[in-house]
Parts: sequence; structure tokens; C-alpha cells
Amino acid sequence: MAKTANINLRIEPQVKRDAEAIFESFGISVTDAINIFLHQSIMEQGFPFAIQRPRYNAETEAALQEARDILSGKIPAKSYGSARELFADLDLEAEE
Repeated sequence: MAKTANINLRIEPQVKRDAEAIFESFGISVTDAINIFLHQSIMEQGFPFAIQRPRYNAETEAALQEARDILSGKIPAKSYGSARELFADLDLEAEE
């Protein structure tokens, strides 16, 4: 039998459970899946799939851009003296 080496990694418990369920449906373990990934990475000389930024819908993209603009100082951040002022402004925006 070939010698083996250990890899230790930490993941969120729910991610582990979800992955185990998926790979179990294929009849393989998480260890088998990781081995497949590593072998494919070696054969491809990189990731065996395209790595891309997530695509968001137009509304989310606009919100992300607005947040970037606020952080960079391009547009001023709104501030409120009370929660009542905040909700009144939100009501006005909803009417538009």
C-alpha cells in the first residue's frame, strides 16, 4: 500500500455536513473527494474549474457600488438623530 500524508483543515460544521451528504450520494468520502480535487488540480496545473467573482443582480451591484462610493467619500453617508428620522427617510424613499 502507498504511503499517505495527512492534511488537516478547519471548516464550518454545516459545510462539512453538506459536503458529506453530497459525496455520500456519489458513494465516496470527503477524503476521496479531496483526493480527486488534488489529482485534477495536478493534471490541470491549476484549479480544475474556473474561479470567478460572484455575479449579482443589478440591484445588488448598485448597492455594492453605493457602499464603495460612501467608503471612498464620493458620496456622503447619511446620518440620523433618531430611529424615527431614519424610518421617515426610508418611507420617503419607498414612495419614490
